[in-house]
Amino acid sequence: MSGARAALALGLLLAGCGRAEREAADPKAEAGAALERAAIAAGVVADPGRLDPVGAYASETDRVCIVTGQSGLRVGVSVDYGDRQSCVGRGTASGRQTLRMDFGDACTFEATFDGERVSFPATLPRGCDARCTGRATLTAVTAGRLSSAEAEARAMRAPDGEPLCG
Repeated sequence: MSGARAALALGLLLAGCGRAEREAADPKAEAGAALERAAIAAGVVADPGRLDPVGAYASETDRVCIVTGQSGLRVGVSVDYGDRQSCVGRGTASGRQTLRMDFGDACTFEATFDGERVSFPATLPRGCDARCTGRATLTAVTAGRLSSAEAEARAMRAPDGEPLCG
């Protein structure tokens, strides 16, 4: 029996050694993390911990504003294709890299923010359709940062003439 116990002990020892090797840090992962830290330090990549989405954004006919509100962020979005083809949404947002947007009435979704651009998903809840007329849609809105100044974001107007982030 002592031979069986010795074999079992040796097997467990070898299994533990294999696990230790697997759990050891992956040099490629370490190099990637170091590269990302260097890019953040150089300002090439935005620091995810310091992202601040407050500001004014635009791309062709799409406008997005994000301002601070009493209980979080206020957000507004407009799309204007002319000839009564437009969307206007006003609501709240929370988060940094992932912005949880809520325009009310079953129009809640997650947009992304990379430090320079706000991007809506390609598929939105049906409730978001109520914010649009004609064939306009809020799907896949992508707008680049015009300014990080909250005053400029508050000055943005929707096609209806009202403040977008009002």
